[in-house]
Amino acid sequence: MTEDELRNLEVSKTIDARGMACPGPLLEAKKSIAGIPVGGIMEVLSSDEGTNNDIPAWTRKMQYEHLGTLEDAGYWRLFVRKTR
Repeated sequence: MTEDELRNLEVSKTIDARGMACPGPLLEAKKSIAGIPVGGIMEVLSSDEGTNNDIPAWTRKMQYEHLGTLEDAGYWRLFVRKTR
């Protein structure tokens, strides 16, 4: 997805994990995805750079879809679509 498409996504839930060290953001994502309907999108906010590897690897393992990542001032926004 393009940066504009990511910025305009309608998310089902936003997880604010800024300030958490690894593996905190991934654990929050794992816990929160259960409350999202299939087809819904979860946004994870993280200031931990390792999340940029952890979330995409987890989405592949779980057969979810990592839609992309945006970098904002001091943190990243990662978008995951729940596919099952």
